[in-house]
Amino acid sequence: MEKEAGVSEARLSGLLPVAVFLVLFIGSGVVLQNFYAMPAVVAFLCALAVAFAQNPRRTFDEKLDSVARSMGEPNVMIMCLVFVLAGAFTGAVSAAGGVDSTVNFALSVLPTGIVLPGLFLIACFISLSMGTSVGTIAALAPIAIGIALKTDLGGALCLGAIVGGAMFGDNLSMISDTTIAATRTQGCRMDDKFKENFKIALPAAIITFVVLLVIGLGSDYAVQGDLTYNLWQVLPYIAVLVAALAGVNVFVVLVAGTVLSAIVGLALGTISPENVFTVVGSGPDGSGGIMNMYDITVISIICAGIIGLVKDNGGIDWVLDLIRGRVHSPKGAQFGIAALTSAVDISTANNTVAIVIAGPIVKDISEEYDISPRRAASLIDTFASVWQGIIPYGAQLLYASAGAAAAGMAVSPFEIVPFLFYPFLLAASALAYIAIRQK
Repeated sequence: MEKEAGVSEARLSGLLPVAVFLVLFIGSGVVLQNFYAMPAVVAFLCALAVAFAQNPRRTFDEKLDSVARSMGEPNVMIMCLVFVLAGAFTGAVSAAGGVDSTVNFALSVLPTGIVLPGLFLIACFISLSMGTSVGTIAALAPIAIGIALKTDLGGALCLGAIVGGAMFGDNLSMISDTTIAATRTQGCRMDDKFKENFKIALPAAIITFVVLLVIGLGSDYAVQGDLTYNLWQVLPYIAVLVAALAGVNVFVVLVAGTVLSAIVGLALGTISPENVFTVVGSGPDGSGGIMNMYDITVISIICAGIIGLVKDNGGIDWVLDLIRGRVHSPKGAQFGIAALTSAVDISTANNTVAIVIAGPIVKDISEEYDISPRRAASLIDTFASVWQGIIPYGAQLLYASAGAAAAGMAVSPFEIVPFLFYPFLLAASALAYIAIRQK
């Protein structure tokens, strides 16, 4: 097929907008010592401006048409709509009391004799239910520090356990923004990706549990305080998980989950009739719900436009040619996907943004080497989760450290890294899975 007039062949310069984004985002983080000082959407807008400035052989209108077509690509729009519906569900279920009840239920069944691996399991369950690693860590970090202060277990060790569990659920949850981004960019069903992903995550989780069990032998602690919960408030999370695994369309799952959450909240009096629509839009505290998904939705749309121009300017072809020169099999291509995803996540410190950036390139690689969409989605989500759970400047470890400080113990993100057994084991499991299975 002939290229459109004015569209470049494979060129390294086509990747300039991506480089500009990384320099701005990482540079501001280094200079200001805060990797979240510059909003990602601002850095992406600067990158989009650079992309427009490239390739003077094409008119501005031609470039704008490329951007609009790339932004309006069906998978991009579907992904954004799923983000919105996931935000609606989380807003409604949080207002219904689902978050507090889920956390309290998990803590109330924590066996006192296996407190350390118990923390890991609870974090797995909560993050799998809620679809957020940061939310899980924020909820459990003070509890983990409370346990550390009253046992012989170190604070960094306890935090490492909950961070690992949080990344397990974030990687697998049906309502996680990483799962949504991975499945939509690769064009596969959520339940197919879950089944593929579970084969990688389960061995890592089992080994992590055993390691934590051995380390925590002899530590005995029972969580104190009010652990009141209502299983009706946990029901929407369970219903969404079961329905998604059963293969029900994700739109139906999220809409039904939102309606069920609203019904539970109204029945229990946690949501008043006049606020039922408000909590869907902004959550119980005014900053959640659909509003909480605005950033990632806008970022996804802008990033799609940038990728459209990067592709037209030869950047994607340059990456593919680079990989073709070093990869000669589906197995090698999967290692390439792992390396590409890892590099982008380390650079952006945001696993969802990393998936959105790398997704179109991974899609082209997987089609070139006949790698199934569910395998590609599983790999891109897994390696983004691996590094997001390890980098000390990522939100996960920063929240863990902040939670520790609030609970009365100083623990730096770097101190937690040696105890992140699950992310390291997940990486090993994923690499072994690639080495053992062809495609």
